[in-house]
Amino acid sequence: GGNLAAAAPDSPRTEEALSRCGLTVHISTKLNRSHLVPGHEGLILPTLGRTERDRQATGNQFITVEDSFSMVHASEGIGIPLAETQRSETAIVAGIAQAVLGDDKVKWRDLAGDYNLIRDHIAATIPGFADFNAKCDIPGGFYLGNAAAELRFNTPSQKAEFNASMLPDSLFPALEQAVPFTLQTLRSHDQYNTTIYGLDDRYRGVFGQREVVFINPDDMADLGFTEGQNVDIETLWNDGITRRVSGFKLVPYNIPRGNLAAYYPETNPLVPLNSFGDGSGTPTSKSVPVKLELSQAQAVQRIA
Repeated sequence: GGNLAAAAPDSPRTEEALSRCGLTVHISTKLNRSHLVPGHEGLILPTLGRTERDRQATGNQFITVEDSFSMVHASEGIGIPLAETQRSETAIVAGIAQAVLGDDKVKWRDLAGDYNLIRDHIAATIPGFADFNAKCDIPGGFYLGNAAAELRFNTPSQKAEFNASMLPDSLFPALEQAVPFTLQTLRSHDQYNTTIYGLDDRYRGVFGQREVVFINPDDMADLGFTEGQNVDIETLWNDGITRRVSGFKLVPYNIPRGNLAAYYPETNPLVPLNSFGDGSGTPTSKSVPVKLELSQAQAVQRIA
């Protein structure tokens, strides 16, 4: 599921690795760029979306979702699937499990045919989900609970406990060269993860475009650049690999000096795979050492 090739850092290296896999399998509601870099063998298994009717052996099924207020409620699609052969994600995964594991311990076909049985298993194993199926009938859903909001902390003191960490002398101590800018990647308003619904970002006053880089006006002036010029962004890293994206329009913005911001996944190629957070292991997508150069076409024009 998802769009791994676009969502992961160091995009060209990620795509190369995916293409070397013996088998890649995608369970997808729509096509995305990851489907363009399959392994030696690649499967795309089209699945029902949440808005489509999911009819199984025991009738129409619903799933449950949790919103940002910790309310769990049913979600049932009503759209007519494009084809009778479309299967739900639950049915696909259960079918794979049935073929690989058999049904000695888990009756996979039964679970795929009646999602209430899955919720019964959840109710028996996960705290807060007792009487799960009955609670799904509550109008507006039921409150799952939020320990932090209710000031319940599983600590020796039964209180929230905080640790202070000293700020580092440098964000990039391993680099021998000076770092002109620190780049963070971010989403636009019309975006959910790597799914881009439109080219407008009303949060930041950008419309009809995404290949932009936000910069402090004073930094832009010091570089001798002007608003709207196209620049190339290049990562400064110590592994000998060139990471560069081209043709990003300069947008002056109220951002601290020495910092830049640009949208992902367009700038994911700049994030080194071997740069990740201590402890978390997550990519340092909010802390990428970079430099800016005028895009080649504009640089030639300035010289002329």
